[in-house]
Amino acid sequence: MDGGNPPRLPRQRAEPGRVPLAVVVVDSDGRVSHWSSGARKLFGPGREEAVGRPAADLIPVAGALMPPGGPAAYDDPAGARAGSGAGSGARFGAGDTAFPLHDEPQPVPCPTAGRVRASGAVPIDVLWWAYPLAGPGRSRLLVLAADGSQLSPAEPAERVAPGFALHTEFPGAEELARRLPEILPSMSVGESSRIVGQVLELGYPVLEFSRHDRVPVTPDWGVPRRAARRTPAVAPAGERPSPAAAAGADSAAPVPAVPETAGDLEYAAVRERLEFLNEVSGRIGSSLDLTRTIREVSEAVVPRFTDVAGTYLREQVVAGEGFPDGVPDVTTMWHRVWLEHTDPPGRWDDVVPVGESMPFPAGTPFFQCMTSGEPVLVPRITEEMGNAIASQFEKRDIRPLINGRSMLVVPLKARDVVLGFMILLRHAERDVFNEMDRVTGAELAARAGLVLDNARMYTYQENVAETLQESMLPQIAPRMTGCDIATRYLPGTRQGRVGGDWFDSIKLHGSRTALVVGDVMGHGLNSAAMMGQLRTAVQTMAALDLPPAQLLRNLDDLAQRLGEHYLATCVYAVYDPVAQELLISNAGHIPPVIVRAEDGRSELLELPTGAPIGVGGVPFETTRVAVRPGDRLVLCTDGLVEMRGADIGTGLAALCESAAHPAASMDDACDTIIRSLAATLGAAGHGGRKDDVALLMARLGGLAEDSVVTWQFALDPREVARARLLVHERLLEWGLADAVPTAELLVGEVVTNAVRHSHSRHVELRLVRADDVLICEVADDDHALPTLLDAGPNDERGRGLRLVSRLAREWGASRTAQGKTVWFEQALGGRG
Repeated sequence: MDGGNPPRLPRQRAEPGRVPLAVVVVDSDGRVSHWSSGARKLFGPGREEAVGRPAADLIPVAGALMPPGGPAAYDDPAGARAGSGAGSGARFGAGDTAFPLHDEPQPVPCPTAGRVRASGAVPIDVLWWAYPLAGPGRSRLLVLAADGSQLSPAEPAERVAPGFALHTEFPGAEELARRLPEILPSMSVGESSRIVGQVLELGYPVLEFSRHDRVPVTPDWGVPRRAARRTPAVAPAGERPSPAAAAGADSAAPVPAVPETAGDLEYAAVRERLEFLNEVSGRIGSSLDLTRTIREVSEAVVPRFTDVAGTYLREQVVAGEGFPDGVPDVTTMWHRVWLEHTDPPGRWDDVVPVGESMPFPAGTPFFQCMTSGEPVLVPRITEEMGNAIASQFEKRDIRPLINGRSMLVVPLKARDVVLGFMILLRHAERDVFNEMDRVTGAELAARAGLVLDNARMYTYQENVAETLQESMLPQIAPRMTGCDIATRYLPGTRQGRVGGDWFDSIKLHGSRTALVVGDVMGHGLNSAAMMGQLRTAVQTMAALDLPPAQLLRNLDDLAQRLGEHYLATCVYAVYDPVAQELLISNAGHIPPVIVRAEDGRSELLELPTGAPIGVGGVPFETTRVAVRPGDRLVLCTDGLVEMRGADIGTGLAALCESAAHPAASMDDACDTIIRSLAATLGAAGHGGRKDDVALLMARLGGLAEDSVVTWQFALDPREVARARLLVHERLLEWGLADAVPTAELLVGEVVTNAVRHSHSRHVELRLVRADDVLICEVADDDHALPTLLDAGPNDERGRGLRLVSRLAREWGASRTAQGKTVWFEQALGGRG
C-alpha cells in the first residue's frame, strides 16, 4: 500500500465478545476478487471500488501476504508468523505483532495469523487469518479479518490473539462446519464448498485469550465469548483458580447453550437483517425505470439472501397502463421481468426465459401470494409440489431446478394493490427459509413495491405525455409540390420528456408550401398544450393565405390574449416552386440554414430577428430569398444547437457544417445533422442534450418551366369552351390522355363559376403538372368564397362544386388581395 492507511469508516463498539468478520479473496495476480460487506465496514472501500485492485493497497495486513524477499523480509526479527496446520495451536510470542506493508504481494504457502497495530491519524488494530487456496480458478488466498479494538478482555492483563485449531475439538463441530460456507456469500456453491474444505483441513480460525482459552470464530458475525468468562467459577478453598476455570467452568459446553449468549446471537441476527434491509433500500430506487429497479432488487438479494430471484409483474404494469381494480385471478397475465441466480450460466435462461408472460392457476403458492397479498413460505419443495409447478411450463422440465429447494414467494404491492411478486429459492444445501426470513422478505418486498409503484406511475404519466406530444405533432407527407421534406422530433431528457417544440408543413394554393418550426418557452404539459394551440392557429391563418409577417403579427396578438405566459419563438417560410423563391419571417427564432446546390455552400440566412411570439409591440418583417432547384432549407429549434455552458455560435457553426454534408436521402441528412451536433457539443464537455428538438429539412426541387401553364379568359360564358379545349390540348402534350375527361369536366365547372361571379377583372387559369397530381387553379376578383350546397332535383345551381368535391382528390378556396382562388387536385393514375 502506497503511503498511509486506507480510509476507514467510524468504529462502532460491538457487543462484548462479538467479532464482526471481514472476508477477502485474493487472486493469483494479488488482486482482490471478493470483498464482503464486513470488509467495507472494517477497511472503508466499497465492493465496487475494491474488486480488481491490488490487495496490498487495501488491506493493512502485510503479514498475510508474502513479500518478494520471502519470510526473512518481514521487519519482525523474532518471526511473527504463527505455526500453522490443523491442531498446531498457532501460539504467539509475548507481544502482539504489527507487520509492515510490502509491494507485489504473493500468497503465503501455509495458513498464517496475526495482529496488526499501528498508531496515527486513524489507529489500526486488526486480527487476521490467511489461508492459501489451491485448485481450479484464480482464487489463491482467503483472508479473514476482525477489528481487534472491539474485543474487550475480561482482565486488564489478558491478551487476545488469532490462531488455528481443528474444528472437531469444539462442541457442535458439525454445526461449525455446516455454517462455514456462509462467509463466502457471493461465490458459487462448488467454489464455496472447495474453499471451505481447504479451510477445515488447514485449521479452523479461533481466538486465543492469553493462551488459556480458545473460542471458534463463526462464519457470519463471529462467536461471542462464553458468558461464563464474565462470571468466573469459584475455586475450592485454599486453591487458586486455574486459567481454564477462570475462563469458564463449563469450557466444553456449546455456545448456544448459554441463554445470555443466545440472546446476543438473536440480537445480532436482527441487527444483521436490519443492516441488510437498509443496504438494499439504499441500492434500489436510483432510477424510475421498471426493469432497472427490478434488477437492482434482484442483485441486492442474490446471493446474500437467496440463490435464485425471479420477478413477475402484471403485464399492464410493464406496459405503463392501468389495470382493473380487484384481486388478480387465474386469467391475470404475469410478465417475467428479471431472473437472477447463482447457478451456472444459461441453466435457467432456456427454461424460464425473461420476457415471457403466463397466468398462474389456483392452488399454487404463487396464486396464494398474489390473491392474499401475503408472503408464502415453502420450507422444502416436495416432489409432488415440484410436479404441480412444473406442469405450468409446457415443453420445459423445471423440476431439477426447484425440487428440494426452499421457496419464499413475496408480493410486490403498494397501496394494497399487488403489482407483482418475487419467487426466491435457496439451494438444498443451504438453510431453509424460516419465519425471520419470511418477515425480512416481506419487508424487502414492501420497500421494493413502493419504488416499483413510483416507477409505474412515472411510466404511465410519461406514456400519457408522449402520446399527447405525438398527437400534437403532424404526420407530414415526405413529398409536397416542388419539394421533399424530412423531419425529426427528439423529446427532452427532463420533466417528463414533453416540450413545446413543433414543426409543420401546410399546403397552400398556387402550388406553394408553408414550412413552420416553433418553440414554446418552458417544458412539460403546459408547454405542450400551448404548442398545440399555437400550431392550430398557424394552420388556420396559413389557410387564409396571410403574408408571413402578417401571420406572425396575428399569432402574437393571439398569444397575448391567451395569457401572459404564452411565449414562443417561430419561423414561418412560404416556398413557391414556380417563382423559385422563399418568403420568410422570424419571431425571435434561430435563423434557418440554406445549403446551395450549385456549390454545396451552407450559410445562415440573415433575417430580421423580431421578438418572440407573445411579447407584443414589435414589428415583424418578411424577407424574400431566391432559391434554385436542389437547394436545401434547414429549420430547427435551439435544443439542437444550444447546451448549457456552450456558446450557441459553436452549435450554429456545427449546424451549417453538418447540413452541407452530402447524404443519400433526406432522412439520412437529418440523422447526420443530429449525430454531428451531439458529437460536437459533447466533445466540448457540455454534457448531453436536455431540451427537446424539432428539425425540418426541405429540398427545394422547384417545377420545370414546361410543367406550368397559365391562361387568361374574358368574362364571357363562351370562354368556358376555350378553357376546356386548351386543357385538353395541354394534357395530350404532357402525355396525360387518361386525365383529359375528368380534367375537362372539372375545369369547365370551376371556370363557369368564376366567369359568372367575377366583376370586372379577367379570369386566370393555371395548370400545374407535378409528380403524381394535376393541379388546377382558377382566380377571379370576387372575394366571396364558394360554398358546397345540397342541390335538390329541381335546382339549377349547386351541382358544380359537388362534382368537383366528388371527382377531385382535394379542393379548396382562398382569398387573395385581388379576390379569390379556387383550386383542385386530380390524381394521375397513368400517363396516356
